[in-house]
Amino acid sequence: MVKIEAILQPSKLDAVKDALLEAGIEGMTILEARGHGRQKGHTEFYRGREYTVDLLPKVKIELVVTDDLQDKAIAAITGAARTGRIGDGKIFLSKIDDAIRIRNDERGEAAL
Repeated sequence: MVKIEAILQPSKLDAVKDALLEAGIEGMTILEARGHGRQKGHTEFYRGREYTVDLLPKVKIELVVTDDLQDKAIAAITGAARTGRIGDGKIFLSKIDDAIRIRNDERGEAAL
């Protein structure tokens, strides 16, 4: 099993969610986040004063999939989130040793 964490632009959330559902991946956790990468934020003017916005709004999607769905999930995320510009986001992969469903103690892939 693999845990996929994707940091995305908030405007791409619906497209990524739909792409994952279309790929057969149903379980996911979505979190609101703030941060920056290479873009380092931007400046804005409000009432004649300049303000630096260095933590930009992002969305973090976490999902755990079986090894055979890993490539399909990554393709769905990248296909739906990519604009080709800086700030599109990142995907992180981690190996998961075990999963346990609290309701009935199912373990491993059956718990997903």
